[in-house]
Amino acid sequence: NDSIYVFATVRVNPSGATLPFLIRDSITIEYNGNKQKVQLEAYGQNAHFLRNKKITGAEVWNNDLPYVVLGRLTVDTNALLTINKGVRVYMHANAPFIVHGTLAVMGEKWDSTRVLFTGDRLDAPYKDFPASYPGLLFTATSKNNVLNYSIIKNAYQGIVAAEPSPNVNPKLTLNETIIDNAYDAGLLGINTSIVARNLLVSNCAKNMVLLGGGTYNFRHCTVTTYANAYIQHKDPLLFISNVQTTTMPPANLTALFQNCIFWSESNGAVNDEVAVSKSGNTVFSVQFDGVLWRNQNNPSNTIRSGSLINNQDPQFDTINTSRRLFNFQLKASSPAINKGQPSAVPSDLNGSPRAVGLPDLGAYEKQ
Repeated sequence: NDSIYVFATVRVNPSGATLPFLIRDSITIEYNGNKQKVQLEAYGQNAHFLRNKKITGAEVWNNDLPYVVLGRLTVDTNALLTINKGVRVYMHANAPFIVHGTLAVMGEKWDSTRVLFTGDRLDAPYKDFPASYPGLLFTATSKNNVLNYSIIKNAYQGIVAAEPSPNVNPKLTLNETIIDNAYDAGLLGINTSIVARNLLVSNCAKNMVLLGGGTYNFRHCTVTTYANAYIQHKDPLLFISNVQTTTMPPANLTALFQNCIFWSESNGAVNDEVAVSKSGNTVFSVQFDGVLWRNQNNPSNTIRSGSLINNQDPQFDTINTSRRLFNFQLKASSPAINKGQPSAVPSDLNGSPRAVGLPDLGAYEKQ
């Protein structure tokens, strides 16, 4: 009536193989005249391991092997990192991705060609934990950053962009990008400039926080959170203000949200999913042009035009919090279908074409 635990460690010799591989072995156990074999299996893959890596010039990452970042990854001022389609970037728990220069992510619409940023723990249950790594930070000197078909998931803060761009271009452009399962803010902008289209920010503690003024243009975005075992929904999906702290003066703020959805489960924790705060007499223009949201009170100090759909469930395709199954595409009966304003966004988050007439609200167009 006793027991013994046997722990086995596998050491994989490096090779030039690019595909994942399977290693098998077995242990033979004999006791009291009985004999049995226990089969062992281990999965492995070679990777580019980067420890405290600093990029000082022009560097290109291709989809030959995954990239594992340890310590931190820094793109120096005036340096350019280009990440091509299909690259997988796995960040260690203490590894922020800091961009002082420029980041160009060149993903494409297929699942296998999107660019993924996530933590480096791939075993259950850790692969689904938020706060697995700090996130992506674009600093004051950073400029001309473009993310195409990117997925940023399981970070502490998904993306942080700070201070105005050093040139006339937006500091950060997000095209067909997903930010998911961030422990704190999915997207945090601090007196900066962000342009986004077909952006999905889902299941974050604070989905979008825009502070200290800035210039923002969001078209066809879906911002949503359903409380689950890892994320509690206690803050508005969108909070936007022209001050950063009560001790700092207000700054100019210009923001447009066109054809967007702001929706959460109706649990009573948050009455108004969109909150806007204004201080002082600086330039202040926050416009919602075609929107579906869950608000008991429309936000003050805003301009509202186009369709305004209040407190009507957008009818997402699949919501199963216990099994962590989420599909934020629209059902055929969704009130968001054909309620958008004409916009120069010809395709959706899947790369599928939008309707020639009035488009749907949100990041997905019902096909």
